[in-house]
Amino acid sequence: MAGHSKWANIKFRKEKQDAKRGKLFTKLIREITVAAGAGGGDVAANPRLRLAVDKALSANMTRDVIDRAIKRGAGGEGEKNVEEIVYEGYGPAGVAVMVECLSDNRNRTVSEVRHAFTKHGGNLGTSGSVAYLFNSVGQIVVEAGIDVDKVMEVAIEAGANDIEAEDDGSVVVETNFDTFSAVKSALTEHGCKLAMADTTKVASTEVNLEPEIQEKVVKLIDVLEDLDDVQSVYTNAIFATEAAQK
Repeated sequence: MAGHSKWANIKFRKEKQDAKRGKLFTKLIREITVAAGAGGGDVAANPRLRLAVDKALSANMTRDVIDRAIKRGAGGEGEKNVEEIVYEGYGPAGVAVMVECLSDNRNRTVSEVRHAFTKHGGNLGTSGSVAYLFNSVGQIVVEAGIDVDKVMEVAIEAGANDIEAEDDGSVVVETNFDTFSAVKSALTEHGCKLAMADTTKVASTEVNLEPEIQEKVVKLIDVLEDLDDVQSVYTNAIFATEAAQK
């Protein structure tokens, strides 16, 4: 996005997630187990499982832990009666928020999510109220120190959608959800060191907020991400300023 550092915004969210590594691993294992149970344990033949494994590897989860989660899910030993639920709402100042959940009790989950929104200056919306703002993408950040033109050439050839060179020499590569793994592999094979590689949802229109509003939005997201049933939280707010990082 013009006007701000894309990597700074991505890094802020990544650092927030890294601070909750124990809970993040629990959520990743749950997603791997559910994906393997739904589509089988063959990573090559199960796109959802492949994306879950990519995300786990990017978070530095060990291959042994991943393999055990796949085996448990594919063997029918995963969580029963778990359904995917997406809640949409608005945070402070009308910021758009999407919340992806895996739940075995819809009533409990919606109660907890609604309470978080209400307590922290937001409100739960109806289905479709903000989903149209978001697109599923892959985001890859290539560390500085490699020829930017070469990164662009490799990424585009592998199917990347958008490439942005940052002031610090790093390069942010954005892909379709379906081409994420191919682009990531191509960059790695060509000697690129990846600072981050993940699948996510990004808003077509992002918004800058005043520092005090940013802090309130960050608090809402923190509370939502701490809920056991919540897998991911997405927003169209920009968190690249010092005020948001306090």
